[in-house]
Amino acid sequence: MIKVVIVDDQTIVRAGFAALLDAQDDISVIGEAGDGREAVRLAEADRPDVVVMDIRMPGMDGIEATRRILAQPGAEAIRVLVLTTFDVDEYVYEALSVGASGFLLKDATADELVSAVRVVARGDSLLAPQVTGRLIREFTQQRRNRPQAPAELSTLTARETEVLVLIAGGLSNSEIATRLVVSEHTVKTHVARVFTKLGLRDRAQAVMLAYESGLVVPGANSA
Repeated sequence: MIKVVIVDDQTIVRAGFAALLDAQDDISVIGEAGDGREAVRLAEADRPDVVVMDIRMPGMDGIEATRRILAQPGAEAIRVLVLTTFDVDEYVYEALSVGASGFLLKDATADELVSAVRVVARGDSLLAPQVTGRLIREFTQQRRNRPQAPAELSTLTARETEVLVLIAGGLSNSEIATRLVVSEHTVKTHVARVFTKLGLRDRAQAVMLAYESGLVVPGANSA
């Protein structure tokens, strides 16, 4: 059972999401919060698998709440799914930078919300293609005057580096396996090693590192 906490300052939004998610056989909404401080408290007390997090809220916003939740001892298994709209891309960038596992547009369909919760719960990232490209182009270029690759990148083998680039391109493990003509099990092994060597918790952080370090250049074809 996937345990979920919903965070949004609009009561009607929380109620709608809760009703939708609770109707699923494999999802249980164990708490709701109207602001970031309450979200941090609930996450610490109830240890949800997924926190569905709004960004813009009075008091503590979703970015700071995400930072604090994921910094708690024993929070390694918690995943944060950020809710956003097209006009808050910069906030999404910040949320991913502090450890959010992905983001979903607020006008997403019911099926998309349910699917997104399941995706992040199993440890994958959710990086919507229609937002990710714009996000990466606008904000990595602004923040990266002279990119410096972290020293840990040098510990990757050539194949592990190739896998990281393909992850940054949005490819799934099965798609990477097809591209490299190897088994999906082999890809999973490479991904695990990349995460371990670079200290990453999920694919979202891998994407951010690949762009911020200059390993992948916005607008370039990494295929």
